[in-house]
Amino acid sequence: MREWWLLVGLLCIPLLAVYLHIPPPQLSPALLTWRSAGAFFTFRSNNIFYRETYGAVGSSDVVILLHGFPTSSLDWYKIWEPLNRRFNRVIALDFLGFGFSDKPRPHRYSIFEQASVVEALVSHLGLTEQRVNLLSHDYGDTVALELLYRSDHNRTGHLTINSLCLSNGGIFPETHHPRFLQKLLKDSSFLSPVLTRLTNYMVFSKGLGDVFGPYTQPTDAEFLDMWTGVRFNDGNLVMDSILQFINQRDEHRDRWVGALTSTFIPVHMIYGPLDPVNPHPQFIFLYQ
Repeated sequence: MREWWLLVGLLCIPLLAVYLHIPPPQLSPALLTWRSAGAFFTFRSNNIFYRETYGAVGSSDVVILLHGFPTSSLDWYKIWEPLNRRFNRVIALDFLGFGFSDKPRPHRYSIFEQASVVEALVSHLGLTEQRVNLLSHDYGDTVALELLYRSDHNRTGHLTINSLCLSNGGIFPETHHPRFLQKLLKDSSFLSPVLTRLTNYMVFSKGLGDVFGPYTQPTDAEFLDMWTGVRFNDGNLVMDSILQFINQRDEHRDRWVGALTSTFIPVHMIYGPLDPVNPHPQFIFLYQ
C-alpha cells in the first residue's frame, strides 16, 4: 500500500510542476528601455540581442562585454556610462538562451557555440579587423577563454584580442563550487524538467543573493528584472541544458586553462573574495 501512494506522489510531481509554471512577469520600465536601446542579428536562424553605443571621441578602442549565468547584458548597466567615457564603442550581447535572445529547446547549448555567437556579432558589426578588449563575468569568462584560444591559435573567424579582463568565473574547475540546485540541474536528467518548472522567484532570488557580498546586494527591483530576463521566452526551461557548461569546463580544462596560462595578450582579473561559487584563491594554480 505504501508503494502505491509513493507512485501516485511521483506521478503528481510533474502535474504540480506544470501547474506552477505561471506566466512570466511583465517587463519593467528598465527592461523595456534596455531592449528598445538594442538590436538583433541572426545567428543560425536564432535572434541574438545586443546593445552598442558610441562613446569616447578620438579613441578607436572597442570593448565587448560578456555576461554571466543566468542573467543577461543588463548586468552591465551600472558601469555602461563610465565605459562609454573610456571606449569609442561599448558592445554587449545576450548569449543564446539568455535575456532577450532566442532560447531554442531542445538544444545542446555549449561554450563553443556561444564563442561563435560573439564572433558572428563582431563580423555583423564590421569589426573583424579591429582589435577588441573583452570584459567578462562568470559564464562569460569561459566564453572569453574559448575566444582567447581561437585567437592565439589563429582559427578562422577569430577575434583580434587587445586585452582580456576576467571577473569571478570558474576558470579552474577544481576550485569552482556550483550551488546545490545547479548540481541537480546539470546532472539529474529525470528531475531537471521538473525542477526548471518548480523554480520560482523566491528560490531564484535567494540562491542568487547568496553569491553577492553583504554590501552589494541587488535591490528587489534588480532581482525581479534578473528573474524576468530568465523567464522571458521560457528561459527557465533551458537552464538545465545551459548548465552543461560546468561539465564542459571539466572536459576542456586543458584547452581553456592552457589558453590563459600561455597567452601573451594582457590579462587582468577582478575577483570578489566573498564569492562562494568562484573564490579567488584559485589564482594559486595559475603559475603552477
